[in-house]
Parts: sequence; structure tokens; C-alpha cells
Amino acid sequence: GGRVRAGLLKSSLVSSYRTYLIITALGRLEAERKCESLLSHLSHPPAFTTVRVNTCLATVKHVRSLLSEEIDKQYKGLCVPILQHPKLLDILLIPVIGPRKDLEKQPAEVIVGAQCGNAVLRGAHVYIPGIISAPKSMKACDVVSVYSDIEGKCKRGAKEFLGTKVFIGNGISELSRSEIFSSSGLLKGLGVKMTEPVYRSPSFDNVLPSYLYLQNLPSAVVSHVLNPQPGERILDMCAAPGGKTTHLATLMHDQGEVIALDKIARKVQKIKQNAALLQLNCIKAFCCDGAKALTVLNREDGKEGPPFLPESFDRVLLDAPCSGMGQRPTMAYSCTLKEVTSYQPLQRKLFSVAVKLLKPGGTLVYSTCTITLSENEEQVAWALETFPDLQLQMQDPHIGGEGMMGAGLSFHQLKQLQRFDPSDVPLQGSDINFFVGCKEEDLICFADKDCIGFFIAKFIKLKSK
Repeated sequence: GGRVRAGLLKSSLVSSYRTYLIITALGRLEAERKCESLLSHLSHPPAFTTVRVNTCLATVKHVRSLLSEEIDKQYKGLCVPILQHPKLLDILLIPVIGPRKDLEKQPAEVIVGAQCGNAVLRGAHVYIPGIISAPKSMKACDVVSVYSDIEGKCKRGAKEFLGTKVFIGNGISELSRSEIFSSSGLLKGLGVKMTEPVYRSPSFDNVLPSYLYLQNLPSAVVSHVLNPQPGERILDMCAAPGGKTTHLATLMHDQGEVIALDKIARKVQKIKQNAALLQLNCIKAFCCDGAKALTVLNREDGKEGPPFLPESFDRVLLDAPCSGMGQRPTMAYSCTLKEVTSYQPLQRKLFSVAVKLLKPGGTLVYSTCTITLSENEEQVAWALETFPDLQLQMQDPHIGGEGMMGAGLSFHQLKQLQRFDPSDVPLQGSDINFFVGCKEEDLICFADKDCIGFFIAKFIKLKSK
């Protein structure tokens, strides 16, 4: 159940922080305090919505102007700042307003799944597949309150739910209950249009779809750190849904080749759809397990694609499968203990293949959206010991904090790592006056810290002497 999974998340976080804090002589109580702070942050969305501009199609200035017009329509004249990040020039930041405490809860309650609830907290409307329960009498155009079932205990089609739920805002139903739970099959499309979300952020449904890509701030940092150049051959080993893949292609001005791999066919199709939407032609996506992307035999079938010969790529991005403990908002955690402990060996298997596929002198970036030592700093320490031809590198841009102690890395090595830890900034609600009254540099600093939990390491493969 949700409480068990939440307990697992807390246990894993405490373990990581305790290792770090005992080494720094702060001890267990401080580890518990820091863990509680992080857990609080994880249940709230980041303070800013981050969007990446497709600079292959338009300038940031032009898109910023178009986006400003769209936000003015959505916010009905409310003056909301749109900031350009000074170190990530293709990134725009829009403040998230909330949590709003003045909302009046409605007697009609719609229950959605935890994943749908997380999306609503980041500005999405409620789509029909996410709806689990709706009142018996609900009709189209009814005003309803929307709640997230964070423990996954509500049965689909229920007329009411008395279990643990979290209020995420009010909206207007697009369909009646009978239409939503029609026996003719699972419907798609809009189910509830959110008019008063607890966290107010712009909706990007069909908003400048070829010009903008919604992306968490640290995820955008990764592609800049890899720094692909026009004409190079790049490998994105675990690429779906293609956010970083398309960013790499954009930074290369769509010149060269970006090979994107994922082992699930429908996810590969999503990569291709995103590439087509953004009008990027240098991306080639293949259904392949990254751990099986290496071969030592020359291909005789004449087909392109995996597996690849050693030293085939100028740069490799391994945005590895992970426990996802840095994702925000996360009101319910779904990994079991067995799943959490399975990631480290999988990451090492993928990493070993990545090193072999990288050309001498090439760059390898390893990243995760989790905050545990075992999947981050311990992996770096293992990589440096296992592969003598790898050298840890400083990162540019370096926006996050340093690495966490506990894995045996030196202070210099920790400075070369980039860790985003939301608990480093106090959790606070924000209204529009807070954002309008702040200096722009202070808001940028706030956005850099109040984001998802994330980790980045950059390596270079030394050339043979």
C-alpha cells in the first residue's frame, strides 16, 4: 500500500542522508530532519514550470513573446513574469502560484489516480483515463472538486471514496459519469477542465507544440553538459520519451546523428513523434535494450541501427533507469524494496556498454532523477575504479550543488559532480506578489534550487598512449 511504499522512500532517503551527515559529524537526528524536509518538497511541484525553446525553428525572444500572449489569456491579465535562464539560454521559467488556500471544496468529488494527480499539480487538466471515481449524479458542466487517491485503493467506477485522498483543486466536468465509465470501452480526451487548481501554472495543451517542450530544469542541464557539436554521432541509451534526445539534436543545429534507444516499442514511437513535432531530422530511434547495444562482429545485413561496434560514438548520454526518488510531485511512491535494489546492477551493466561504445577522447554523461548514494556517487566511485581510461570532468553549466559524501570520493571529485537537492531551499507557498516583488537574479536562484531531485556526472574517455 501507499504507506508501506512511502515508508520505503523515507527509509532510503534517511539511509543516504545519514551516511553523508554522520561523515560530516552532524548525526542521525539531522539526517531525519533533512529527510523530512525533502519528503515535504517531494509532495509539492517545483516552484517554476520549465519550458525549452526549439531554437531550430524560432528565436527565444520570439517564442517568449508568443508565450507571454498565451499566458495573458490563461491568467486573464494577471502579470506573470517569464524569465530566460542566464546560463541555459534556451530555457524559459514561469512561476507556479500556490498552494492556494482560499478554494472552496465542492460536494461533488472526482477521484483520480496518483499519477494523474501529480500531473494536475503541474498544470494539466484531468483526462478520462485518469478518473477512477465520480458521483452517481455527475453531469457534463458540473462543478466538481478533484482529489488524488495516493494509496491506490479506490476501485474504478466507484460512486464515492472514503479512503486517503488529497485535494488538488476544482474544475468543470466535460462528461457525465455514465459517459466516463461507458461499457463501450476506455474513452480518451478531456474529463475535467481544471478551473481552480491548488497550484496554478499555465496549461500547455496544444500551446506552441513545435516551439516548446516541457522539461524539468536539471533534465535540460544534462544536454548542455554533454555539449554535442554539429556533425557528431551521439548515442542516447535510454531515450524515451525523447526530451533529452530532441534537446541534443537542437543543440547540434540538427546536423549530425543522434541515435536514440529504448527497449519498449511504444516508447520508441513517442520519441519519433516528438522528433517529428519539433521538425528534427537527425534523430534515428530504435527499439533496443541499451545493455545489448554492443557487438564485436561486423554487420553483414547492411542495416543501420543496433547493435553497434565498439568506439562508435563521439558522445554518449546514459540517463539511466533509476528509483525516481527525486521526481516531484510524488504523493505516492510505487517501487518495492526489490525494485529499488535492482537499479544499481542494471545501471552498471548499461554503463559498461556505454564506455565500450564511446570513442577515445569522447564524453560520457551519466544522470539519474533520484537522490540515493547507491545510484549516484557510489556509481561514480565504481566507474572510476572499474574503468582506468575514464576521467571525471568539471561540468559547464554547473547549476546544482556538489556531490554527497559517503562513497569515498575526494572533495575535488565531489565538486565535479552536480546534485540537485530540493531540500536545500525552504519550502514556501508563493503568490503572484512574491514573484513580482523579487529581483530576477533571486528568482533564477530559487528556480535552480526548488526543482526535482537529480544527479549528473561527466566523464571523458582518455586516448590510448
